[in-house]
Amino acid sequence: MVVPFQSYKVELVPAVKLTSGQFWICITKDGGSYKTFDPDAELEKLRASDQRSNGNTRALIRMMKVWQAYCSVPLKSFHIELLAVNFLGQWANYDKSTVYYDWMVRDFFSYIKDKDWTYLYAPGTSESMLLDGSWKSRAESAHARAVKACENEAGGYNYLAGEEWQKIFGTDIPMGV
Repeated sequence: MVVPFQSYKVELVPAVKLTSGQFWICITKDGGSYKTFDPDAELEKLRASDQRSNGNTRALIRMMKVWQAYCSVPLKSFHIELLAVNFLGQWANYDKSTVYYDWMVRDFFSYIKDKDWTYLYAPGTSESMLLDGSWKSRAESAHARAVKACENEAGGYNYLAGEEWQKIFGTDIPMGV
């Protein structure tokens, strides 16, 4: 069942709680099947990353979901969340203040633009999920624009930087960029 909201849709699926605390959910495509889902492990991974990164995990995810919507990026929201956690787990400035958001966005795009045709793994179940290449050109374009925006900021050309950020996020530029 799909529940339509004003700006997005949510698919509701039946779930059976397993003795492990995980859930068994129905997959309706390709004749139907079941898979194991562990929302507690997923939330804990996100919470731990956000705590370690001084709140930057959730901030980065929000920014990337604005990019996803504005540029019609065919990348699942859950994949964006996992990519953000993985990126911040290895980024040198992972816990810096909002002053670093421009670099964080730029470096995140650099990180993901080469992640097409690679796998992500779901917390708790280790389900492998292939990232196809349908979104790669949008990530490359966003990275090039973010590089220009950062260069313009460094040169004191804030108006030009703002124009580049708007090409990534639209006029709903997330706080800090």
